[in-house]
Amino acid sequence: MPSEPAPDAWDGRLAGAGDLGPVHPSLLRLLALPMLRRLERGLRDGAATRRPVLALNGPVGAGKTSLGRALERLATLGGLRLTVASIDDLYLPAAERRARLAGNPFGVGRVPPGSHDLPLLLEALATWRAGGTLRLPRFDKTLAGGDGDRNGWREEPAEALVIEGWLMGCRALGAQALGERMGCGAGLEELNESERRWLPRWDDHLAAYDQLWKACDGLWLLRPERWSLPRRWRFQAEARQRRAGGGWLNGRQLDAMVRATLHSLPPALYQDPLLGPAGSGIPLQGGVVLDGRRHGHPLGIQLSSPASASSAIG
Repeated sequence: MPSEPAPDAWDGRLAGAGDLGPVHPSLLRLLALPMLRRLERGLRDGAATRRPVLALNGPVGAGKTSLGRALERLATLGGLRLTVASIDDLYLPAAERRARLAGNPFGVGRVPPGSHDLPLLLEALATWRAGGTLRLPRFDKTLAGGDGDRNGWREEPAEALVIEGWLMGCRALGAQALGERMGCGAGLEELNESERRWLPRWDDHLAAYDQLWKACDGLWLLRPERWSLPRRWRFQAEARQRRAGGGWLNGRQLDAMVRATLHSLPPALYQDPLLGPAGSGIPLQGGVVLDGRRHGHPLGIQLSSPASASSAIG
């Protein structure tokens, strides 16, 4: 496995950055800095063709929002105009989402594939890559009775973009392959009968995301060492929000949200393949494995890259 790269300007910026919030130093070293180096290289090598977009895949509760803030601050120290956006900022308006998700087995008004306004996002990316300002909606989870709704817009003079979300890079299996997997039951042990019946619908919705994956230049993973961890992390986060005077979801609502992420796209069928040779359609460039304390460890697989025949994460 290759040795870690020699210290560079980004290491110095990290050392002098001060407080970067509740992000463990291992994530900054193993994930944030490699992502920033990749974006910087993309701007240097490809600025004449298109502005770089990276996809960050991580489960609920993994700390994607905090990591995004740290990435933006570090980027500023390096003179890089970076915007980190969540795929969940692109949720459809509440009424449209409720109609699309009516009767779903989780009882949620957002989260599963099909919840997002992909045409709006793709149009925003095209306009931005053509030299315009990046204009994206803001989403407020406290609106629409807890289902959330749009609340204004953000306009960013960005030269690089990271889009984070729990389903980033996941690809539809298609009716035949999904039917075969459902027939053998492998990877579906935790799903109840109603959730199994809805799985083909989620897979069908997921196919539309391929256009977004094609617009991304690289995939990065925040991968839990056990898929039981996201639920614990999300409940811990809600408890912290309540102690700080925030938080609005009760235990049943929280459980439904987490279940929707893990059961609309069961990890064995949709997340694990991101590590394989077929991947997501987005080049897998790096990532970390998160332990129970959300400390990062090298992903430990070999990756192809434009710069070399292979490289190891971490």
